Amino acid sequence: MRERQNWMENNIKQGERLDDLQVKGYQIIQNPNKFCFGMDAVLLANFARVKKGEKALDLGTGTGIIPILLEAKTQGESFTGLEIQEESADMARRSVALNHLEDKIQIVTGDIKEAAGIFGPASFDVITTNPPYMIGEHGIQNAQDAKTIARHEVLCTLDDILRESARILKPGGRFYMVHRPFRIAEIFSKMCACKIEPKRMRMVHPYIDKEPNMVLIEGRRGGNPRMTVERPLIVYKDVNVYADELLVEYGLK
Repeated sequence: MRERQNWMENNIKQGERLDDLQVKGYQIIQNPNKFCFGMDAVLLANFARVKKGEKALDLGTGTGIIPILLEAKTQGESFTGLEIQEESADMARRSVALNHLEDKIQIVTGDIKEAAGIFGPASFDVITTNPPYMIGEHGIQNAQDAKTIARHEVLCTLDDILRESARILKPGGRFYMVHRPFRIAEIFSKMCACKIEPKRMRMVHPYIDKEPNMVLIEGRRGGNPRMTVERPLIVYKDVNVYADELLVEYGLK
C-alpha cells in the first residue's frame, strides 16, 4: 500500500485524477482540463474482438483507455496505442505502469498519417479507433487544444485512418471503429474503397425513443460483401439510469 502511495505521489501530476475502470482493479490517469474518455470508448472496447495470440493497435489512443480495456476483456497477445499528443501519450504510459501492464501494452507517440511507416505493412490482426467525428473547423477556437484535436478532424481525417489501417492490417484483419451515424454513407463508401469490407454494425441510442448518436462498425481487410446489423443498444432507460441490457452486457448487473 505504501509503495503504491509513493508511486502515485511521484507520478500523478497537478490537475490529474485517477478513475476506476471497474475491471480487474485497473485505474486510468486523466486530466479533466484536457480530455477524458467517454462512453464511446467503452462501447468500442466491448464491441471489438481480439482473439488469443492476436496483436491489436489503437489509432489515436488518447490516454490509453481502449488498450487497457482490451487487455482486461480479451485474450490478445499484445496491445499498442498510437497517439500524436505527447501529453496524452505520457498519461497513457503512466496508466500502463500503474496497472503493471508494461509487458502487454506499448504506447507510441506518432502521427496516424505515418502509421504504416511506423509499424510496417500487415503488422496487426486488429485495429481499433475512436476518431474525431467533426469535419472542418466549425466552432474551433484553438486548433492545438486537446479537446479540439480529439473531436475535430484537425490532425487526421477519416481518409487518413482508413488508408493507414488498410496498410497495417494483415489480410483478413479486423477493423473496429465508433463514429457518428450522420457520416455512415461516407464511412461505408470509403471503407470499401480501401478494401476494408463492412461486416458488422450496431447503432447506439441514448434512449429508446431517441435517434442513434453513435454507430459501432466492424470491417475486414479483403472481406466478402455481407454485413450483419445487430440489434440496437440503448444506453439509458431514464435520466442517468443505465438500461438493464447495457449493465448485463458490461457485467455490471
